Amino acid sequence: MELGWLLWGAAVLLLLHVLMGLSPAVNFALRIGFYSFLCLLASALTAPVCLLVNGGRTVKNMRIIRAVVRTFKYFFGLRFEVKGLENFKVEGPAIIVSNHQSILDMMGLMEILPDNCVQVAKKELMYAGTVGLIIYLGGVIFINRKSTTDAKMVMAEVAKSMTADNVKVWVYPEGTRNCTGDLLPFKKGAFHIAVQAQVPVIPVVYSSFTSFYNPKTKLFTSGKIKVEVLPPIETKGLTSDDVSDLTDRCFHTMRETLFRLSGRPSESKKSS
Repeated sequence: MELGWLLWGAAVLLLLHVLMGLSPAVNFALRIGFYSFLCLLASALTAPVCLLVNGGRTVKNMRIIRAVVRTFKYFFGLRFEVKGLENFKVEGPAIIVSNHQSILDMMGLMEILPDNCVQVAKKELMYAGTVGLIIYLGGVIFINRKSTTDAKMVMAEVAKSMTADNVKVWVYPEGTRNCTGDLLPFKKGAFHIAVQAQVPVIPVVYSSFTSFYNPKTKLFTSGKIKVEVLPPIETKGLTSDDVSDLTDRCFHTMRETLFRLSGRPSESKKSS
């Protein structure tokens, strides 16, 4: 009986291997399915540990979550090449901004996440089963993107609490996933917070995923992700009148870095 189950299991695995080799769509679906399953399973197993160790919702749980998620890359053949981690070593709180490409961003986030850092995420993630539970326990700040008034109120509270709790806040200023190899225009919320709290902005750039991950073409293979933490941009002395310039400066710096890390010619070189 056991031999029969082993043979059936081997046959199924062989079939899946063949299908993944023949059809990019099947390979993509299987990898995304496994990634989703892995997230749910890891969250379910990690949540009790967070509760036992730290007793409830706290940013300290991110150390546990980070250690678990860092193992995911081995399942998908992803490699990270990281530079500039020393730029996270600023005194006190800061706003960290990075580009937002896909559901795989969580692996990139946890690869370099500094201690005492919380993320801002859409409110819908709270209801994503065990994943919603684990990110809630990690202290993630949820905002309702459909309500501008609600989002502004949350961001105002973030500005107050980040200085009181001495934490860094990680924000995706594009506001949504963007797997085009370029950046979407930045929303100004994160930069308003930085100016209001008079804390530095630390840009983080991940190279484009398009060489190994593209939902439109059903591409999902192994690959290398280059990550660069850029020097902090000071906001001391800036006012709300300077937010637009600060946003533009950060956008252009991160865009040039994105193109460089991805091996793509910058706009300045293309125009010259």
